[in-house]
Formats: sequence, structure tokens, C-alpha cells
Amino acid sequence: MKAVLEYLFEGNTLTRQEAYDSLLKVGMGMHSEVEFASFLTVFKMRPVTSEELAGFRDAMAELCLITDLSAYDPIDVVGTGGDGKNTFNISTIACFIIAGAGINVAKHGNYAVSSISGSSNLLELLGYSFSNDSEKLKNDLDKSNFCFMHAPLFHPAMKHIAPVRRALKVQTFFNILGPMINPSSPRYQVLGVNNDEVFNHYKAVYETLDMKYIIINSTDGYDEVSLTADTHFAANEGEGYFSPANFSFALINPESIYGGDSIDQAANIFLNILKGKGTSDQNNVAIANASIGLNLYFPEKELGECVDMASESLYSGKALDKLKAVTNI
Repeated sequence: MKAVLEYLFEGNTLTRQEAYDSLLKVGMGMHSEVEFASFLTVFKMRPVTSEELAGFRDAMAELCLITDLSAYDPIDVVGTGGDGKNTFNISTIACFIIAGAGINVAKHGNYAVSSISGSSNLLELLGYSFSNDSEKLKNDLDKSNFCFMHAPLFHPAMKHIAPVRRALKVQTFFNILGPMINPSSPRYQVLGVNNDEVFNHYKAVYETLDMKYIIINSTDGYDEVSLTADTHFAANEGEGYFSPANFSFALINPESIYGGDSIDQAANIFLNILKGKGTSDQNNVAIANASIGLNLYFPEKELGECVDMASESLYSGKALDKLKAVTNI
């Protein structure tokens, strides 16, 4: 680590392989907390490069408890968080809508970063049982087309990393790594990011991976399709923008997708939407995000067809049934 630090302190950047080697050793407990803190500080003094982020992603993917769910060919819908918008749990509700349409979902998530309620906060409150037992996850998929991987249970390397992150009390590149390191390595991923810099990093990394992906970023800073503005996207087939009209929806106000002031409020909003008691704006945002995932899974379908599939899943109660199958509600 001393040689790596001296190299970085001279203003150099790491190759993908060098970044992989460095973080792999950290995750194996081969360096002190002081050395690792110095390493992280480098990437607060200058932006991480896409090559470095790719290497860090490769290391964390190798260090995790790899969980083979390939027989289910699942999709993940996940955001980096950190947009400070405190919306309701849009990506999580999109996952249940997709599950209600009959598609398997293997969601990777954690407790909240910048909002009141992250996916783990919400599902824990609703009674979902966190586990890293692959048989339990497969049983959830069999029952509900949905399983959830609570990140701390799948990333043992974090025992060497988390104490330093907590002590530093500043954001690091780990804040944007989470969506990239789903331990089941799903073949399909919808990835929400909150700014252009992270968008470009994700695009550079995912272009090197053998998977179907779409990266989305609302032009006003949400890490999802917010319908409050256009949405920038990059996918295997190219790059462009969605407007609310592409989903046959109207532009909405940010206040209409607010997530509440507590985990309990967030859960109530979440359940109300799945029970058919959501507002038109809440429903439309949930459907739009689910339709992005369905369109990724079924590229032969028009986006409008996927909006119809998502709407049917939500309004018929199928999405709610999938939630009931794996929680206490």
C-alpha cells in the first residue's frame, strides 16, 4: 500500500487491474485502517476515474458471497441514492410491479443513504426476512418472483472497510459502488444515478460488461424516472432521453413524489400505492420505472406495451400479492 499511495500522491491514476488489486487486498484485511483512510482520501482530492471505478467494482464483486440465481434469469432495479430528493421507494415498488408481471427480480439494497427510508429500511419494517441463504432466496423467487439481498449480509469485506468509512464521515466512491455489486450478477439491470459524472462512469463501466443494462438519470437530479423532467438514459443500444410523454404521462411536481418524514410514513405511502390508493402522480412514476425494466427485459416490445403491462400488474393487485407472499402484511 505504501508504494500505491506514493504513486497516487504523485498525481497518477490506477489502471483497472491496479485498482482491483488495491481494493482486493483492503477487502482481505491486508492493510491498516490508516493506510486505507489515506487511500480513500486520494479520491476525495480528485475524482475517481472510470477505470478505477471498474477495478473497484471487480474487486468487490469477487469478495462478495456470490449467489447463483441464474436459473431464474432475474432483473434488478436499483439506484445509487444520494440525490437528496427523499422520494417514496420508487425502485422497490417498481420491482414488485415487475414481479407482478411475472418477471423474477433479485434486488440488492441497503439502508438509506440520503432519504428517510432505503429499500432495507422499508422491507425490514414490512417483515421481510433478510438472509444470505441461497435456498431461502430461491424459495422467495418461487413464491413471489422477488427476493431481496440485504447488502451487509453479502459483502464480508465491508468489515475491513465500514469502520474507516464511518470514521471519515464523508462520501467516498463506495457511495456509488452499491448498484454495481449485486451478488447474484443479474443479466438485466436498471441503474439509477443522480448526476452526469456518475452517469458517465457507469456508462464506461457497463460497456465492458456482458449484461443488458439501462442507466437512467433525471435531468433535474433524481436517480430514477421522476416525471418531473426528462430522463437521460444509456443502454446497450445507445443513449438518449425519455420525456414524460414517452410514457403517455404528464409532467408532475416534485412534491407529489415525496417519501414522508419517517420510515412509517414511507411504508404507508408504499402500501397505499400497491393497494390502489396512490395518487395519479405516484402511480404514474411507479409504472414508468417498472416499464423501463420490462422494456429492458422484453426489447421486442414497444415502451407503451410495457407501460400497459406495468399498469395491469399494479391496478390488478398482482404487485401487492407478490409483496404479501414474502412479508407480514
